[in-house]
Amino acid sequence: MKPLYLIPLLFLSACSTTPKLTLRPQPPSSATDTVRYPEVVRAYHFGRYVDPNDDLMMHEQHTVFRVEENTRWDLHPPGGGNGTLVSQGMPRRDTAFSPVPVNDAVLAEVNSQKLATIQIMMQSRTLATALAQFQTALQQTKTNLQETAVLRATVSNLKHRLDALEAAPEQSPQFPALPISTTNTPPDPLSP
Repeated sequence: MKPLYLIPLLFLSACSTTPKLTLRPQPPSSATDTVRYPEVVRAYHFGRYVDPNDDLMMHEQHTVFRVEENTRWDLHPPGGGNGTLVSQGMPRRDTAFSPVPVNDAVLAEVNSQKLATIQIMMQSRTLATALAQFQTALQQTKTNLQETAVLRATVSNLKHRLDALEAAPEQSPQFPALPISTTNTPPDPLSP
């Protein structure tokens, strides 16, 4: 009879091994918002396991829910990037995602705009050159004006001095007049 009691002990010893932790994520919900992404919550099923922080505690199998991603804005255009925006139920074309219409009239206008731009740039360069020449001439004119003002002041000063010198001999002859000689010989310094 004793051997029959040993059989359940054998089964109990088989259950004493530590279970392996298995994580199985569940698929996210299929409800999507067109403006914001919903938060992603995944459920993980755990079997029985011993708490890694406390050997005296065992957890029974249960499901743990974890937020994988928080909600965020959807920056992609709706409808898979076809360039349509839906506002108040009416689709509109988004020009950022639509190709540029190309026909002969558009190409002719683009070419005429390019030609006009080139002409304006050439005129701008010509105007800049003329402006630089004008600035140089203006600076030269300012320099000439300053020099002319200095020269006029000098001439005016010399006129006043000359007038003063001309008026001085008439008023008081301080210097005796030297005899004027008709020859080129200098007067004798010993003569009276």
